[in-house]
Amino acid sequence: MAVSRNGGATAWRATRGVAARSSNRYARRVLRAAGSLLFWAGITVSSVLLFPVALLIWLVTLPFDPRRRVLHQFTCFWASLYTWLNPAWRVQIVGRENVRPDVAYVMVANHLSFLDILVLFRLRRHFKWVSKVEMFKIPAIGWNMWLNRYVPLKRGDKQSVQTMMQICRERLAEGSSLMIFPEGTRSRDGKLSKFKTGAFQLALETKSPILPIVVSGTSKTLPKHGFVLRGHHEIGIRVLPAIPHETFAALSVEELTARMRAMYVRETGTDGLADADADAAPASDDARATGS
Repeated sequence: MAVSRNGGATAWRATRGVAARSSNRYARRVLRAAGSLLFWAGITVSSVLLFPVALLIWLVTLPFDPRRRVLHQFTCFWASLYTWLNPAWRVQIVGRENVRPDVAYVMVANHLSFLDILVLFRLRRHFKWVSKVEMFKIPAIGWNMWLNRYVPLKRGDKQSVQTMMQICRERLAEGSSLMIFPEGTRSRDGKLSKFKTGAFQLALETKSPILPIVVSGTSKTLPKHGFVLRGHHEIGIRVLPAIPHETFAALSVEELTARMRAMYVRETGTDGLADADADAAPASDDARATGS
């Protein structure tokens, strides 16, 4: 009987422990959902309030600031508010001194999450975003992108790509850096995707230096699919030393793109393409023989 009672008590405690863990997980999910709702609501309300300020800055500075440097700095402040005020995120920026204010760079960064955009504004350096045209249609935020003369791109549209490339050449010629995600879209799993050639073609054609920027931590905070933020995370931005044009001038655009991606594989320690190749590779004879 004693054994039976002890066994029953143990089972009861185990059941109670499982129920407590399940309850804790549910509570965390509810808190995350509530916090995420508050975050997105804050972006919506603040954007409605801040866009008129951006419009006023644009009107006042229009006669003497064709590059929209003042407006871009206000936009940096606007975007940075959301990472400054969120206690769950600690953003560390290393290498900001590598961005010289008198140089127009082709800035390239790996793309893990929507939050990359917000944290890259924390650089507080002048640049023009190259972004999908859908972003420009967002009320207040997208309107501000138009005012800043950022560069829209319609994916899969050859004419849009050609127009984008020409606008990018003009922005670089006027002295404005460009910020481009060479992967083209956010990573699905936090690993480095295939690089498109556009950014590197621009660097070759315009003889502009490339400024590599490595983003980390944002995929864990807000993955590609979904809008629920995920707890406390460290977010990092590393600005690597600029790569002068003369060091890659003799390369083809394909060679330059491959070298840059290889560098990012080393810097991030991830390679989604290598993983895909490994998954697709046929099993060796030894593995087939052993059933591995």
